[in-house]
Amino acid sequence: MTQLSFHSPLGDLTLTDEGGRIISLDWGWARDQGTTPLLQKAKKQVLDYLQGRLRKFDLPVDPPGTAFQRSVWRQMQAIPFGKTRSYAELAARLKSGPRAVGGACGKNPIPIIIPCHRVVGSGGGLGGFSSPGGVDTKKRLLSIEGGAL
Repeated sequence: MTQLSFHSPLGDLTLTDEGGRIISLDWGWARDQGTTPLLQKAKKQVLDYLQGRLRKFDLPVDPPGTAFQRSVWRQMQAIPFGKTRSYAELAARLKSGPRAVGGACGKNPIPIIIPCHRVVGSGGGLGGFSSPGGVDTKKRLLSIEGGAL
């Protein structure tokens, strides 16, 4: 497992590569640092996305989680750039409940790359977000995508 931390417009971020797959993107700086070609590519893509120069990530990901969580995360990856889906919409597709979907969104180990910020409340509320900046960060990410609020 190799980690690479870097400064971004959202604060410090840390990417983790394990076995040639991105397994996490964490808020903050990791103690141990290293690099791989995949981490360099991921860092560039994240920074390009945050600067409005990238619409779709092209990275191998393998987020650790339950079968249900992974199914929610696959649904999130299918949400197009600049669009949102409600927790209820994803729940209906998965034959589950919105709270369960929200719980899986909150456990997403690769935010931004797996776009949990594109999942919002049915009544127009934004829901939560895992970053230290919370919903303000979610708003910034949606704004990058053209104000998909």
